[in-house]
Amino acid sequence: MKTIKLLAVLFISTLVFTACSDDHDDDHDHGDDEELITTVIYTLTDGTNPDVVLTWEDLDGDTGNAPVITSSTLMANTTYTGSIQLLNRTETPEEDITVEVRAEGDEHEFFYIPNSVELNVNKEDEDSNGYKLGIETTVRTGAASTGTLTVILKHEPTKPNDDKVAVAGGTSDVEVTFPITVQ
Repeated sequence: MKTIKLLAVLFISTLVFTACSDDHDDDHDHGDDEELITTVIYTLTDGTNPDVVLTWEDLDGDTGNAPVITSSTLMANTTYTGSIQLLNRTETPEEDITVEVRAEGDEHEFFYIPNSVELNVNKEDEDSNGYKLGIETTVRTGAASTGTLTVILKHEPTKPNDDKVAVAGGTSDVEVTFPITVQ
């Protein structure tokens, strides 16, 4: 009987110790949680005309209201300098997630996918390993057209990937589609 009681005490002690140990590990993992991205702002500047600002905002997440998306018109046959910004506007003050993406560039990459619109997006910045990141871009428009531009931020993509999201792997931190008109 004493052996059974001793084994029971040891078993319960092991469970308590393991549970405490797991809680301790969870505290260390908390910093690796994915950041909440509520707002994407893609600003395009050609140096002559007013900036073109594309915005996507979803403050209440996937289950609430539809995101608010701005469409925009770009000038045909024009080169723009682009810069993307990611924000979490559920915090006060709002958090600029772009800072973290830039700092952890080797774990991230933006992809820009035009659909039925004449434009080409080139990534101009690189991560610490010399691979394209895509926070800073050059956008060249072609002839008048209408379509969309999808922007995807991949977390832990395979690099290099020939700028092909289909072979990049990883997970999508954010994926937004902007209506675009080139005229």
